[in-house]
Amino acid sequence: MTDEELKELVASLAIAQQKTDKKIDKLIISQQKTDAQLAKTDAQLAKTDAQLAKTDAQLAKTDAQLAKTDAQLAKTDAQLAKTDTKLDKVSAKIEKIAELVGNIANNQGDFAEEFFYRSLINDPNLGQIHFDTIYRNLPANKNKLQDEFDIVLINEKCVAIVEIKQKAHPKLIDDMLARKLPNFRTLFPYYKELKLYGAIASMVSNNKLVDRAKKAGLFFLTQQGNHIVLVNDKAKVF
Repeated sequence: MTDEELKELVASLAIAQQKTDKKIDKLIISQQKTDAQLAKTDAQLAKTDAQLAKTDAQLAKTDAQLAKTDAQLAKTDAQLAKTDTKLDKVSAKIEKIAELVGNIANNQGDFAEEFFYRSLINDPNLGQIHFDTIYRNLPANKNKLQDEFDIVLINEKCVAIVEIKQKAHPKLIDDMLARKLPNFRTLFPYYKELKLYGAIASMVSNNKLVDRAKKAGLFFLTQQGNHIVLVNDKAKVF
C-alpha cells in the first residue's frame, strides 16, 4: 500500500468515525429524550395511581355511606310499618267510636220519633186543632220528586206535617218552609183543599229556636218530663 493510499484510508476511517460519533450522539440524545419521556410517563402513571387510590378510597367511603343509608332506610321502613300498624289501630278505634256515636244518634232519633208519635196518638191535637188520623214516616214519590214525612196528622179540614229531631237546628225550620211544605203540596195533590200546617218537634229546645218557629208560623213541640208541650200554639196556614 502506498503512502497515498494509506492516507486516503486513514482519512476515510476518520470520516466514518465522525459519522459514527454523530450517530452515537444522536442515539444518546434520542435515549435521553426517551428516558425523559419515560420519566414523565412514570410520573403520570404515579399520579394516576394516586388518583385511582383516592378514587378507591372515595368509593369505599361512598359504599360505607350507602350501607349506612340503607341501614337507616331499613330502620325508617320498620318505623313506618310500626306507625302504619298504630294508625290502623287508631283508625279502627275511630271507626268504632264513629259507629257507636252514629248508633247513639240513630237511637236518639228513633227514640224522639217514637216519643212524639206515641204522644200524638194519645193526644192528637195541635193547639185548638184536633186530628183524626196520624201517619208515621209517610213516603211519597212523584216523577223525580221523592220525600218522606216523619208524622202527618189529618182531619176533614186540615193536614199538618211534623218534622222530628232529638235536637233541632234552625236550618230545620228553613228546610220546612223551603222544601217540606212545598213538597207535600206537590206529592199529595188530593189534600190541596185542606189547610196545611207545619210543626217542629224537638226533644231539646231553646228560646232562639222557639222564636224562630213562631216567626216562621210553625207549631213547636218539645218534651217536658213524659209529656209533650206545645210551646208555640199559633201557626199559619201554608
